[in-house]
Amino acid sequence: MQTSPLDGLHDVIVPTHVSWWPLAPIWWVIIAILLLTISFISYKLYQTYQFKKAKRQAILLSNQCDNDAQQLHILIKRLALHYYQQRVASQGTQQWCNTLNKLTGQQFTELELMSLYQPQTNQAALANKLKLAIVQFKVKEPLNV
Repeated sequence: MQTSPLDGLHDVIVPTHVSWWPLAPIWWVIIAILLLTISFISYKLYQTYQFKKAKRQAILLSNQCDNDAQQLHILIKRLALHYYQQRVASQGTQQWCNTLNKLTGQQFTELELMSLYQPQTNQAALANKLKLAIVQFKVKEPLNV
């Protein structure tokens, strides 16, 4: 009787399950890059949040000023002082009017701004316009006035 050549072979040994831990070095690099990216994005978002804090505070304060145009104008001046330079907030009336128009998208006239210094009692329309100007105030718009 002839023997089969397969009789001399051993049984197949199934390899053990390969563990996922420890990770391969490329996975450590990918994890490090992801953590750095998430940290950088979080830091930039936090900086942006902090940068816009003054505008959010001005909007809250503008809601507390009931039709007080002078107080609202002071808030806009403070915003200009905070986000831009001292020279922007201390401009003459005509230049301030042009800057205000550019930063807020509203159309203020020099007479409206001068009326803030007159002893008038009814400035509700101007106060509403100034409230809207605070909401629409552009932060860090390049000024070429």
